[in-house]
Amino acid sequence: MDFNSLIDKDLVLLSKDDEIEDSSGQKIMLWVGRPVAIYEYNHYENGEKEYLLAEGFAVLNDFQKYPISKWCCRINLNGIDVLIT
Repeated sequence: MDFNSLIDKDLVLLSKDDEIEDSSGQKIMLWVGRPVAIYEYNHYENGEKEYLLAEGFAVLNDFQKYPISKWCCRINLNGIDVLIT
C-alpha cells in the first residue's frame, strides 16, 4: 500500500482488480463494504522505520473521472496511525 495514493483525507487507492494480496500473501476478493486494514512500511537511510496503519472498508472508485484504480479504501474515523521506531 502507498499512502501517497490518497485522493482525499480518508480515501486511498486500493486495487485495480477485484482480488488483492494481503500481508501474508493470500489472495482476497474485494466487495463493496469489505473491511480492510492497510499499511505502509518505510525504512530510511538514517535507520528510522516508519509504519503507516489504517482500517476502513472497500468502495468502488466512483471518485475519479478516469479511475486508475477500481477499488479504494475509505478510512474509518480513527484515521491513519503513524508509528516511528
